[in-house]
Amino acid sequence: MNRNFRRPFVTALARRLEAHPILMQVLVGPRQVGKTTGVKQVIEQAAQPAHYANADGLLASDHTWLREQWQQALLLGEGSLLVIDEIQKVPNWPETLKALWDARPGFLRVVLLGSSALQVQAGVTESLAGRFELLRVHHWTFAELQQAFGYDLPRYLAYGGYPGAVAFEDDPDRWYAYMKDSIVEAVIGKDILQQRRVGNPALFRQAFQILCQYPAQEISYTKLLGQLQDRGNTDLVKTYIELYASAFLMHALQKYSPKAWLRRGSSPKMLPACPALYSMATGVNVTANAEQRGRAFELAVGAELAQQPGELTYWRERQEEVDFVYQSRSALYAIEVKSGRRKSGRGLEAFCKQVPQALPVIVTPDNFAAFSADPRGFLAQVA
Repeated sequence: MNRNFRRPFVTALARRLEAHPILMQVLVGPRQVGKTTGVKQVIEQAAQPAHYANADGLLASDHTWLREQWQQALLLGEGSLLVIDEIQKVPNWPETLKALWDARPGFLRVVLLGSSALQVQAGVTESLAGRFELLRVHHWTFAELQQAFGYDLPRYLAYGGYPGAVAFEDDPDRWYAYMKDSIVEAVIGKDILQQRRVGNPALFRQAFQILCQYPAQEISYTKLLGQLQDRGNTDLVKTYIELYASAFLMHALQKYSPKAWLRRGSSPKMLPACPALYSMATGVNVTANAEQRGRAFELAVGAELAQQPGELTYWRERQEEVDFVYQSRSALYAIEVKSGRRKSGRGLEAFCKQVPQALPVIVTPDNFAAFSADPRGFLAQVA
């Protein structure tokens, strides 16, 4: 690995900590994507004194721990940096932080992060309104893995997303076990099922496995229900998908329409949050088959678009479709993904005829590296 590599969020976080007004910075994102490593890099380069504390292993009865860490940071002086890792493991942390912050607002620069995205997001939005900013840390992109680990595109389509799994790529069984046990089961079993009431956990796990097998594909709720080994209804499936999305495992894209109610009623196009989740569900040799390789590439493009600010949808009418429709501020892009599979370009033409302001873009394996390095800059340049 390139030891000098810094993820983009490290620069963004350092910039926010120097800006005004001073707000608590809350990092949320998937497990095992380097949030703690990135924050420690910020501490190393910070000009101000810093106190780092990790609540992992904290006794549930210890209600004073957070106050002790706050006081240690106060002793370092005004403007000092306090970082609390695994914040969700501190009893009553939102209420305690609110009281401490309000007593001396902006005296400390505070960074909060944790492994459970659901718990951290719920805690800050319920109790710390107006006092924090979210910084979303996503799965690793092709450009990042290329720079840090020397990835090429086939390797990214088979394994991309989680840097911790890189060490196991030469042993498919170990790689699969790491993905399943250390990442997916940790998110489903700890972050979701321990925090949300799900009537049938086995069905919940099965639904995720099935959805990962339909990357970048439109799937009706009825079709999904037909594959589940239990009774259910569409509302149940919708709830499942929302929970996967909130835990950074899955994106469910709605069909593009100027009318919002038509979008909500459409069948979703499913995007596992990174190629590794698709490989885990179907086998790591997804690049050996042209059809699967094409699906993996379309997923890779969509997953990196989904990390961008804005709204991502898809479009289809009868036999004509556009892979992705991306709205970024006032710009609307109609994006066709070409991976070597034979696909007609009629959908792109039909959509742009219906929506004249749409800017057509084609993403291919040849220009994917440029796209991944700066998706919005790429779209603006080529459209």
